[in-house]
Formats: sequence, C-alpha cells, structure tokens
Amino acid sequence: MNEAEVTSIDPSTSLLIETLEKRWRTYRSELKRCHKEPSEEAIHDLRVATRRLLALVDMLKALYPHPRLGKLRSAFKDQLDSLDELRDTQVMLVEVAATLGDLPELALFQKYLTKREKRLLKSTAKAINAIKSTNIRKRVDSTRKTLFKAENGIDGKKGLLQIVDDSFETTLRRFRRIEPAQPGTIHRARIALKKFRYMLEIMYSLVENFPDENLKHMHDYQTMMGNIQDLEVFISAFDEFAGKDSSYNPEPVRQFYEQRHSEAINAFVEDMHQIDTFWRPAPESPFPWDIGQSLEESTSTEKPAEPLPEQEKDGNGEQVETEQEAKI
Repeated sequence: MNEAEVTSIDPSTSLLIETLEKRWRTYRSELKRCHKEPSEEAIHDLRVATRRLLALVDMLKALYPHPRLGKLRSAFKDQLDSLDELRDTQVMLVEVAATLGDLPELALFQKYLTKREKRLLKSTAKAINAIKSTNIRKRVDSTRKTLFKAENGIDGKKGLLQIVDDSFETTLRRFRRIEPAQPGTIHRARIALKKFRYMLEIMYSLVENFPDENLKHMHDYQTMMGNIQDLEVFISAFDEFAGKDSSYNPEPVRQFYEQRHSEAINAFVEDMHQIDTFWRPAPESPFPWDIGQSLEESTSTEKPAEPLPEQEKDGNGEQVETEQEAKI
C-alpha cells in the first residue's frame, strides 16, 4: 500500500487495510511454519493468527456485507476447527511433563497422549498441507480492493466503535450468565471475550485516552479463563483414558486436578469484576478510564454483582444461548 493510496481514504479504512495485510502475512508465515513442523508452539501461533483474521473478517462483514467475506470466514473457521484436537493433546503433554515428577501416576497417561499425538500429527499434517492459500489469497485481495472502493460517506470510526460495542455487549451478556458450578458458562464467556479483544486490538488507536496496558490486562484475564478450560479438557481426557483400564487407580491424579480446577475457578470468580474496566457497558456510556476507573481501583474495591437476568435453560439445567451467540 503506497502513500498516495493511504492518503486517499479515511484513517479507519486505512487502518483496516493495514491490519488485513499484516494479519494475512502473519497467517501465511505461521502456516508455512506448521508445514515444516507442527509443534505445540507452531500450532498455537497458527490458531492465534487464524483467530485474529476471523475477528477482522467479522468486522469487515459488519461494515461491508459481501458473500465473499462469508466464504472467507468459513475457510478460516474450518482450518481452526481442524487443529483443536491436536492442540489440546499437545497442551496436555506439556502439562504432564511438568507435573510427572510430583505425580508419577501420570506416566501411563503420558504414553497414551504420546500415541494420540503421533496419530493426530499425521492427520493434521495432511490437513495443513492440503490447505491451498491461493483461493484464500484471491478473496483477501478482493476484500482489500473493496475497502479501497468504499464510499467516502461511510463514517468508518463510528462503524468500528459500534462493532466493538456490540461485541462487548455480547461478552457482558455471557458474563452475566456465568455459573461457577457450570464451567461451560465460563468457556462461552471466554470465547466472546477473545473475539472482543482481537477486534479491539485492531481499532484501539482510534479511541482517545485508551490505556495501552488494558490489552495486557485482557490477555492475562483471558489466560486465567483459558486455564480453567484446559483443566476441564485434561480431566475429561484423563477420565476417558482411565476408564479403559480397570486395574489403573485414577484417584491420585483425579483428586490433584480437580483441586487445581476448583482453585482456578475460585481465582477467576474473585477477579471476575475486572471485565468492567476493559470497555464501556453501552455506546452512550463513558469509557471507564474517562471516569477514573482503572484495574487497580477495581481490584481494591469490591463491586456488588449485577443480578442475573432470567434465562431459558435446557433439560440439563444449562443456560440456553441464542443461535447468533452460539456462532461466536
């Protein structure tokens, strides 16, 4: 993108184009890296690059609806889903390696996971090698051209703010539905938060007085929630493994990880109110940093919880999400 092109469009559109090019380059780089060696770190970085592209595509779809963007989103989402099982297995292997010295009962589970990883590496390598970026690149290039042709009358900044406001509203709605006894509600809130954060990363420079440290706080907060989900996956996989061998005593491992799981949930619930410091609760509301609300203040002053709205529940007592929410 040359200087003449940049100066001919408004700053928000220029920001979107620059972000599209940057995130596409990162995605291509991480994809090539996984072609060579689908390690735990490489898989993680490719998933992050893909999620960041998905967040951008969702923003673009909201601003400039086009069937092309729907196809682009589907392509990235399918790739992301294909990496889930391998990523979970590799994360569990890292955890087992770190804990095996204190909990030798994990040795058999480690062997089980190693065989599983070997199998998944073969299938995932085939899936990754089968990814043809040519068609995706054509859609990315077409999207870039669409942005250049965008009508000058569109208030890009206002549109981006509205998209982020809507994403945070969804995030808050899911947070109000959190029930600590149902970790799945925490996971759904985390997914919404992750999408909001990746969108905010794109346009926060357009927001006056935005505190840069908020991005790090959000990352740490999201990681805290992710630890709960990782432990959920670990316990589920371990139970599946232990159920295949009646001679194996799973109790030492199960008790250890159920305790860690409980502690992780309690730690999150204690700091859950920090969500209010990341963005404004509604478009007409001031930003928390404009009224002096900071992360430090939120942690030193206990805030009363908002009453949960009445929600429809399914036969298992789980809160039901709308179809639109479930797609995030």
